[in-house]
Amino acid sequence: MGKEELISYCGLYCGDCFGYHGKIASLADELNKELKEVNFKKNADFFAEIPIFKAFKNYDRFVELLETLKELKCEGCRTGGGPPFCEIRKCCNEKGIKGCWECEEFKDYNELKECEKLQFLKTHGDGHIKNLVILRDNGAEEFIKGDRNW
Repeated sequence: MGKEELISYCGLYCGDCFGYHGKIASLADELNKELKEVNFKKNADFFAEIPIFKAFKNYDRFVELLETLKELKCEGCRTGGGPPFCEIRKCCNEKGIKGCWECEEFKDYNELKECEKLQFLKTHGDGHIKNLVILRDNGAEEFIKGDRNW
């Protein structure tokens, strides 16, 4: 995939994402397999009874977290990855634009910040909005070369 295709519709850059690289998912899978292979659960139960190792009482939750971490991999928004419910992708595709930075309704930072479809990314801060401004003002090529927000 070309570098421009790694720019998501919302302004995040897939090439900077741990999910796109998949290393965390791979390591979680590898650790989970190793723990199962050596039947670590019985050791965790034993360790849980020792006061300095009481955190092992949460071993089952840890394994559940590893199972979840294994899912943290993504092919990138433009190749079918990302959340299947993404309203941003849907909106951009309906408008025939590459991303929000090409949207006619986007005139300034504050307007974009209020876009209803971008609200689900609010918990991540405003890095994607800053990226959209950079993309709109400087273009994709400069965006890829420069510093990006996450």
